[in-house]
Amino acid sequence: MTLRTTRTTRTRLGVALVAAAAAGALAVSASPASANASDGYVSGAGSFYDDFGDEGTLSTSSHSSSNATCLWQIILLAEGANESDGSDYDAADIDGEFGPNTKVATQSLQRTWGLGVDGIVGTQTFGAADEQWNSSTGAGELEHVSTGTTADTKYKLRYHGSKYYFDFYRTESGRYRFYHNGAWHYASYSSNTCS
Repeated sequence: MTLRTTRTTRTRLGVALVAAAAAGALAVSASPASANASDGYVSGAGSFYDDFGDEGTLSTSSHSSSNATCLWQIILLAEGANESDGSDYDAADIDGEFGPNTKVATQSLQRTWGLGVDGIVGTQTFGAADEQWNSSTGAGELEHVSTGTTADTKYKLRYHGSKYYFDFYRTESGRYRFYHNGAWHYASYSSNTCS
């Protein structure tokens, strides 16, 4: 995983309007996203900016040991979410295990994003992480960086957190994959290769 420092200030005001106005311009196709935990992977189709809102639930009791949780933990790191001791979530916390520390960091991020605070990554929380990035305003999170030539690197995306950004891919088949601890991982709900 390569994280890079991003903007120092960030506004979420007007994100919905900006994302709605620009979503059509960068959409890959008009077909809607169709993914959930029963598919086995964090995945999507068509526009990137609605892929996460229909994903399965991540919590201490649901997909608590998985690569999907690992991807969420990388988002927590990029956002600078706070741990139970008040420090920022860090790379040592990324292990694909949704334990008490990940729950507290999720609650911290939910507060920051103005969502209901329950420490569960449901459709509203996961969906808040796929708003289209707008470089002019610094709003949103996801940016389509490039289209590749191999099935595994078909669409390169960048997640812009409030503290860092990281790159990852949506494959030709729609599955998300990311780099962590020297290896590529598919964002699977049923396996954990992140630790």
